[in-house]
Amino acid sequence: MDDDALARRFEENRPHLRAVAYRMLGARGEADDVVQEAWLRFRGADTAAVDNLGGWLTTVVARLCLDLLRSRSARREEVTGADAVDLAAPGDEPPDPERALLLADAIGPALLVLLETLPPAERVAFVLHDLFDLSFEEIAPIVGRSKVAARQLASRARRRVRGAGTAPDAGADRASHRAVVDAFLAASRDGDFARLLAVLAPDVVLRADEDAVRTAAAHRWGGPPDLEHEVRGAQTVADALNGRVRGVRPAVIDGEAGAAWATGGQTHAAWLFTVREDRIVAIELVMAPARLGALEVEIVG
Repeated sequence: MDDDALARRFEENRPHLRAVAYRMLGARGEADDVVQEAWLRFRGADTAAVDNLGGWLTTVVARLCLDLLRSRSARREEVTGADAVDLAAPGDEPPDPERALLLADAIGPALLVLLETLPPAERVAFVLHDLFDLSFEEIAPIVGRSKVAARQLASRARRRVRGAGTAPDAGADRASHRAVVDAFLAASRDGDFARLLAVLAPDVVLRADEDAVRTAAAHRWGGPPDLEHEVRGAQTVADALNGRVRGVRPAVIDGEAGAAWATGGQTHAAWLFTVREDRIVAIELVMAPARLGALEVEIVG
């Protein structure tokens, strides 16, 4: 294949590769350098037998980023200043609607700051899985771990990010969070609207993934309004959830108080809660198999 053909194939993947590199490194200059190095390796490699060129190039970029992060960690360097502004890399391809929903709250300066606190392997596993939807089978060889270990890396990173993101409440008693979540479950299960409102913050937000929205529509859940991707406000969230958690059991999810619907040892839905000052400020309903598989779920009782 001539150089022009090689260049065209690489340019088709460049926006995605820049997005991967930038979200891992947080610096445009370093991201561009990594993508350029990936081009040099691509030009010198025999990729005729590669079925998934995008996946091959993503693996190359991820390994280069991991090496750079480890080098940076060894030098105790941090990315600061003008480069650490925005995770939406220039020229990044727009995600599909479902991915846009999941990325809406994840991509921003706050996450970049939190990612800087993660060890290199955790950061790579988290970014590749949670932001770019790579499987743990693909991530494992990049970070030099088994599939199970790669899953654990992403899970630990997710707990760190979630914990840091709720820093004002980080020292709160876990038992009090459990009590608030249990009170929510009981009120919703019993259809007690007043008790349900009592445990929800006025500006509470409920987010549901595409699988949860489709499941709700398919089963035509009666009574409350149709489940939407995002619902805001205590009154509206209470309307949407009143009577809808029958069969949902208390659970510990990634070390935090949550709830799950599980049968036969398989988790079908996970409810993730953010609790502050004894009120629920955010609820996330997860049913997408890939995301469920990345969560550590332990049913309580």
